[in-house]
Amino acid sequence: MADPNLLIMVGVVFCLAGFVKGMVGLGLPTVSLGLLSIIVDLPTAMALLVMPSLATNVWQALAGGQIVALWRRLWRFLLMAVVMVHLGAQLSTLVETQFLHRCLGALLLLYAISGLMTKPPQLSPRLEMILGPVCGAINGLLTGLTGTLFVPGVMFLQSIGLPRDALVQAMGILFAASTASLGLALYRHDLMPLSLGILSAAALLPALIGMQIGLGLRQRLSQDLFRQLFLIALGGLGGYILIA
Repeated sequence: MADPNLLIMVGVVFCLAGFVKGMVGLGLPTVSLGLLSIIVDLPTAMALLVMPSLATNVWQALAGGQIVALWRRLWRFLLMAVVMVHLGAQLSTLVETQFLHRCLGALLLLYAISGLMTKPPQLSPRLEMILGPVCGAINGLLTGLTGTLFVPGVMFLQSIGLPRDALVQAMGILFAASTASLGLALYRHDLMPLSLGILSAAALLPALIGMQIGLGLRQRLSQDLFRQLFLIALGGLGGYILIA
């Protein structure tokens, strides 16, 4: 990793991935992992993701000024999402997850396509209260099993009628909590080495720069255009997961 050309390429990758995350609120791990796997081996790529993913999610969770209101509304959903990560991590050593991972990708792709063709259904407050903990538990379990942070959590958050910036902040809270819980679970089960931590920390700066640029662009988008770009990004992530 001391090769200057390689460091520049890694910086460009994280800047681009951060830009996507800043604009639509998700995608940094998937975008960066897909591009990094072209220039470095997969274990190095996964290690490089840890700090940029966690730090950008924390930033996203704190930005927007609605964290207290979102926590009061979503705490059951978020609590189950965090707790169930540990069960999923335990099961990941016993279950073949490749097929499940592809199914999640297909689900994301179909959801995005249907959302672009028709307006997604909105949950009533009663259904939101009932389905929140259920979706949180499933999201946490699948995060521990596959490392995928956003199924079905992102779908749930979009279905409860959050406006653009609140949706992005709510996803940041979910991703930050899930990433921290996943890192702890993997460490406890000896599934994540710490040897590349300093390289992961160095990758944080370009990711934050890209995220800030994407955030500036997002603030110029209308609600409808943001929704379309969000669904396109979600479909792209699902397609990548499906074929990767």
